[in-house]
Amino acid sequence: MKFVPTLLLAVSLPLAASAALADDLAQIKSAGVIKFGTEGTYAPFTFHDASGQLVGFDVELGQALAKRIGVKAEFVEGKWDGLIAGLDVKRYDAVINEVGITDARKAKYDFSNPYIVSKAALIVRTDNRSIKSFADLKGKKSANTLTSNFGKIAQANGAEIVPVQGFNDAIELLASGRVDATVNDSLSFLDFKKHQPKAPVKIVATDANADSSGVLFRKGNPELKAALDRALAQLKADGTYQKISRKYFGADVSK
Repeated sequence: MKFVPTLLLAVSLPLAASAALADDLAQIKSAGVIKFGTEGTYAPFTFHDASGQLVGFDVELGQALAKRIGVKAEFVEGKWDGLIAGLDVKRYDAVINEVGITDARKAKYDFSNPYIVSKAALIVRTDNRSIKSFADLKGKKSANTLTSNFGKIAQANGAEIVPVQGFNDAIELLASGRVDATVNDSLSFLDFKKHQPKAPVKIVATDANADSSGVLFRKGNPELKAALDRALAQLKADGTYQKISRKYFGADVSK
């Protein structure tokens, strides 16, 4: 066996590791395609329109990011419970599906900079003048799913929880006057108002804490992260991001 000096090993290993770190982006550019994992059943982020075409906020954003990197976007659909795990077997290069940035996920995967923010929103009827903040929920009825974080926020502020199955049920009870409020996802509300702008409901407050989502990809790809972050910054700077955001939410959902 050929003897390799210790000093040479110390120099060679980082160089080899550095080359490996750039592999995913290099392969993406070589193929001319970045493959995104996505659900395809999660409107308004990723879903099929009446013609069967895959559309949505995340889909258009993924296409715009790919264009900025200089490649085409290809989407590989899968169920949520196996979507992130698909990265491990290299079914795709990244996942774009409103994946929340959490410490647990960051321990195993990497994220781009956040591209969308969701907040707990306090929603009331448009004619309500008594509820202006979360503190005003004390003694009021709030429609919420029992196990959700939104329900816990309402409960912590003294509201009586009226259990519902989901967002649409909560809005229906609120609009009909059977509850005083609902604490719910700001993105769900914006999507709802985009489709039903005359609905008699409004947001009066949002929680200071926000949940951010980003593009998820395998660890050890700083070149890919840099390319995605740079592309995202460019899309925000030239107004492309805001255009896509307004199309699906009627507002800028990056902050």
